[in-house]
Amino acid sequence: MVRFENVGMRYGTGPEVLRDLSLYLAPGSFHFLTGASGAGKSTLLRLMYLGERPTRGLISLFGADMSRMKRSALAPIRRQIGVVFQDFRLLDHLSAFDNVALPLRLAGTPEQRIRDNVTELLEWVGLAEKISARPPTLSGGQQQRIAIARAVIARPQLLLADEPTGNVDDAMALRLLRLFEEMNRLGTTIVLATHNEALATRLGHPRLHLVDGEIAVAAARERA
Repeated sequence: MVRFENVGMRYGTGPEVLRDLSLYLAPGSFHFLTGASGAGKSTLLRLMYLGERPTRGLISLFGADMSRMKRSALAPIRRQIGVVFQDFRLLDHLSAFDNVALPLRLAGTPEQRIRDNVTELLEWVGLAEKISARPPTLSGGQQQRIAIARAVIARPQLLLADEPTGNVDDAMALRLLRLFEEMNRLGTTIVLATHNEALATRLGHPRLHLVDGEIAVAAARERA
């Protein structure tokens, strides 16, 4: 699903943020991405969703070498990836419903199916009463849940989430993580960046831990 070989990444002429990363994520796997603030978690996710190109090294997604892929051919690859951004990136002029529905509409899904699926998912994340609200009228935690719903609604093959539980309480964080786990059981490969070590330990999935721009794969721990 995801393969990095000796990947390095720097911004401009600065030092490398990530260096000599080699990793392989099997289809259907679930990994937490951990590390201290500034360790490069967001940069690694950007490379995975093709938001940045590496300074050096090889990145393959879904078996295809991204370095040989023309920009015009990247759109179909990106449509297989769901992303939860730290800054949400919701469209302020659209309602909560329409923000979540956007990936399905772009894919040509029938409107009745969109209505059923989006309504059910907004209920799951506790926002059934906010279905018509626009993002500027919502709290940060509510916007975050809309962003998560939008990322998962089309059941992407690969889901990348950058601190998806950072603005919600522990009970909702666990509920959202159970949603990610259910998607994983249905076949979605998941990489979830978090600073919440306790939550990552509790769920027991393997960890990709960044230290000084390099990554170590930690074994899963037993669930609490």
